[in-house]
Amino acid sequence: MIPVATVYHGAVINPRTLTSYDALPNCLLAVSPAGEIEWIVEDVVDSMVQEIMFQKGCPDAEIISLKHGEFIIPGFIDTHTHAPQVPNLGIGGQYQLLDWLESCTFPMESKFANVDFARRTYRSVVRRIIDCGTTTCCYYGTLHLDATKALADIVHEYGQRAFVGKCNMIRYCPDYYVESSAEQSLAATEALITYIRSLPPSNMSDTTTTKSTSDPLIQPIITPRFAISCTSDLLNSLGKLAASDSTLRIQTHISENPKEVALTKQLFPNSKTYAGVYDDHGLLRENTILAHAVHLEVAEMELIAKRKAGVSHCPTSNFHLSSGIASVGEYLDRGIKVGLGTDVSGGFSPSILTVVQHASIASKVKGFNPTLNPPKSVHAVSFTDQQLSVATLLYLATLGGAHLCCLDHQVGSFAAGKSFDALIVNVRDDSGNPTLWSGLTENPDLPNRRKDVLEGMLERFLFCGDDRNISRVYVQGRFIGGKEFKK
Repeated sequence: MIPVATVYHGAVINPRTLTSYDALPNCLLAVSPAGEIEWIVEDVVDSMVQEIMFQKGCPDAEIISLKHGEFIIPGFIDTHTHAPQVPNLGIGGQYQLLDWLESCTFPMESKFANVDFARRTYRSVVRRIIDCGTTTCCYYGTLHLDATKALADIVHEYGQRAFVGKCNMIRYCPDYYVESSAEQSLAATEALITYIRSLPPSNMSDTTTTKSTSDPLIQPIITPRFAISCTSDLLNSLGKLAASDSTLRIQTHISENPKEVALTKQLFPNSKTYAGVYDDHGLLRENTILAHAVHLEVAEMELIAKRKAGVSHCPTSNFHLSSGIASVGEYLDRGIKVGLGTDVSGGFSPSILTVVQHASIASKVKGFNPTLNPPKSVHAVSFTDQQLSVATLLYLATLGGAHLCCLDHQVGSFAAGKSFDALIVNVRDDSGNPTLWSGLTENPDLPNRRKDVLEGMLERFLFCGDDRNISRVYVQGRFIGGKEFKK
């Protein structure tokens, strides 16, 4: 029998599908020393805890008992963000995409040629993102190999689960911030892949007799910044690299802004669509993460669904840079995988909670102009032009993101055998968040632990919560961040 390190007792929220989640007011959840969930027992009142632990063979395991107003949810998965842009948070909203890149983004990213600057900055960046509840993050670095290695080192040190990529950029960039050739860009990408895969296990318990069977916490990801910054030769080389290893994820941008779409079509006249550019170069497949997808044509939606690729929905950024609103409901109806992305610093917050709130608003605004000829949904319900429900928003922030990253076998929800990537959320008045009114009481005569009360707590957290409500952040069972973490 695998030993149990910790047993959590209290309220648990567990996403199931796009339209459902479990709200379990009295749950007992056991985690092994390797950070994997051993078992879950629902509806366990206080008086039953010791008896069940004895039956499960772990009477002496540590017990963490949650207070009323605290609950556990899967950690957030940020499927698209730019680590070197965090210093630019909140500026540049007067620009649209291409001007914003030239005026704000490229000047900041070029500073990461200085590895000492990169290392200092990334320490603050990764800590801040973890404390916002992001347990898995898809990071874009800069074009600099050494700086991106430093990012990988810091993510590894802090224990976050992540994909880290070095941007491929050999054209349509300023002279002070561009790679010298396709060959050099590819070589640096290959060097980063080798470096990340050489890092020792991040999970501290992997050095003990009980070793995790999970994938490495940090993995490399192929990162052509967008088609505009790459030549056909470079994209072909990256496609061949991807073909040599089916486990390599791919991340890039697509159809964020109308001018970007027009320029892409001009630069790649032999491809029928923007999505077709990636497909023609072997970069559109099951583990491809396409950020934004605001202006997709129907043919592109069909192609993305056929290739089983997915979309990182970044509504905060899309509003901030006046890019538009992605047709998320239609993508879901067509069977396209969708997760959420902060897209810092196009997005002005590193928190997935902010993205959840803006995704809700975006879905409502999208419904003001009904879609002509909406597709028949692959699901039991239709999502096109419908507002996203609490269940759907929770799914996109957790299990949907895991599915997009091809990690749904491991994270995104709670089940025996999955990794314990989780948040302990506190919506009590002592959280210090004045926008979240709980009205909670410890009076045992009141029905504090009903399912509907827990559902209300979740909804308030999603729409009024922030990092003050995230007490603890766990990755692979290891306590790595949150309000209670001692930095």
